[in-house]
Amino acid sequence: MTAPQVTPTRVLMVCMGNICRSPTAEAVLRHRVSRLGLQAQVEIDSAGTHAWHTRNPPDERSIAHAARRGYDLSALRARRIEAADFERFDLLLAMDADNLAHLQAEAPAEAQQRLRLLLSFAPQLGLREVPDPYYGGPAGFERVLDLIEVACDGLVEHLRRVYERDRNGR
Repeated sequence: MTAPQVTPTRVLMVCMGNICRSPTAEAVLRHRVSRLGLQAQVEIDSAGTHAWHTRNPPDERSIAHAARRGYDLSALRARRIEAADFERFDLLLAMDADNLAHLQAEAPAEAQQRLRLLLSFAPQLGLREVPDPYYGGPAGFERVLDLIEVACDGLVEHLRRVYERDRNGR
């Protein structure tokens, strides 16, 4: 008997310009999912609530700090969130309350329950937001990575439970 076909869970990471936090979160989650062999069960992307950097690579500081931890952001390109994203993605995870509010204002009613803060998967941190490192120094980019790594570990555990539940037909 074959296991039931599992539809991949689609996750979209969202920040303002899609050049610092959300591409970092995309790369970290992609790495975590791949390490566990769950890449067929999880599709990952990132977008921004604003179109300032559309088609640009992530901020070079984000690329450099992420690379030091083994994450490759170099192939990613910024894009703005679009209406189809609210239908396509199962989880749309904002980095902060401002971007969550922006998503809530744009999302249709049926998508509202899929909008969350990324750090909701890391309640042990006692924080709600991943701060924007854009105007700061190197410590800000390291802090972003620290927070995103913990949140992605919690998110992967959540996704693993969803996959097991779906696989077992529950």
